[in-house]
Amino acid sequence: MFEIIKAGGWVMWPIIICSVVALAIIAERFWTLQRNRVMPKHLVAQLYASVRQGPMAPDQIQTLRQGSALGRILAAGLTNMNHSREVMKEGIEDTGRHVVHELERFINTLGTIAAITPLLGLLGTVIGMIKVFAAITSQGLGNPTALAGGISEALITTATGLCVAIPSLMFYRFFRGRIDELVIGMEQEAMKMVEVMHGEREPDSEEAA
Repeated sequence: MFEIIKAGGWVMWPIIICSVVALAIIAERFWTLQRNRVMPKHLVAQLYASVRQGPMAPDQIQTLRQGSALGRILAAGLTNMNHSREVMKEGIEDTGRHVVHELERFINTLGTIAAITPLLGLLGTVIGMIKVFAAITSQGLGNPTALAGGISEALITTATGLCVAIPSLMFYRFFRGRIDELVIGMEQEAMKMVEVMHGEREPDSEEAA
């Protein structure tokens, strides 16, 4: 492995660093963006059952806020529960923007890695070809060993850059789709809570239970 890295030249090192960063981001986002961590099942139903028994205490709202991303949004609505529907929605939307920003953390970095690693591979290709032509100029075509070094560098860096970029782009798209899905789900749950709390909607059967 070290011989391959060495043969690829100095361009291999930034590509390797990008691969390590991408792997760390993918692992962290897989853990963080689990649906049950972001949107615990039946959270709105449990919340409605608690509110029916009486106003929630500040420590209960704080626990809800710290429990999940959806809980943070719902807590923002409960804080303004005694105000109008519009005020509740504004509080939810303000908090929602912060929550979405946290869900998207590191995603742009992953997209950047997907974009720059092929360029780094291309840079390595150009450098390798420059070495090939330099060898041809100085030694002619009679020394295949001198030519092989530059060609090898060009091919190794190109292949490594693509091997990092392709999965990075795949996971970037995957996480983008996952975030969009979670955001839509949280919006639906938050609006459901607002409408139920203001008597504009009957609770679902599981919420009324």
